[in-house]
Amino acid sequence: MSEPILVAEGLWKGYGEGERRVEVLRGFSLTVEKGEMVAVVGPSGVGKSTLLYLLGLLDKPDAGEIVIFGQRASALSEEQRAQLRNRKLGFVFQFHLLLSDFTLEENVAMPLLLAGVGREEALKRARELLAEVGLASRGKHFPDELSGGEQQRGAVARALACGPELLLADEPTGNLDAVAARRFFELLQELHLRDGLTSVIVTHNEVLARGCHRVVHLLPEA
Repeated sequence: MSEPILVAEGLWKGYGEGERRVEVLRGFSLTVEKGEMVAVVGPSGVGKSTLLYLLGLLDKPDAGEIVIFGQRASALSEEQRAQLRNRKLGFVFQFHLLLSDFTLEENVAMPLLLAGVGREEALKRARELLAEVGLASRGKHFPDELSGGEQQRGAVARALACGPELLLADEPTGNLDAVAARRFFELLQELHLRDGLTSVIVTHNEVLARGCHRVVHLLPEA
């Protein structure tokens, strides 16, 4: 059996000091196998987004360890963490975070440019990705000229720009209506199967969660 893509071992994370300190995660563990689509659900404030930031190496746990692609995160330098995020991880957030001063095509090309890919090649790949998510005709538009669903599909194209092996999504349908949310998730499922992705998706959407291979519940402390 192949090595898991991601292992979280006894993660603890809290914020604040002294009496004001709030423990968000208390010894959380999770193993994600290659090819899995895992949904993480739970009430607001229980630590779902915190968990995703830890798994994506955007933050560090107070205790515990993350092993990602066979590497212990605690042994990685900041530069190595950044390289891993850029080359092997894709992120989709609740708010699309597209840069308003750049066209959709340029937004999708941005991770490739940061990775050192030439501008023309990066833009060509961006156009290919936008065609794959049904936005071939929208590449020259700016984010504020797009619908919410189009913005999120553009965010997915950007997340896939560098060919990630692990996709991390934080409430990706949180700002979409029911129809747009369903279409968006169908797109995720299609891309997941086609590209052999492994995904961890934080969501409040029970329908979306049930469409994943596995559901992990984060519950508040009693």
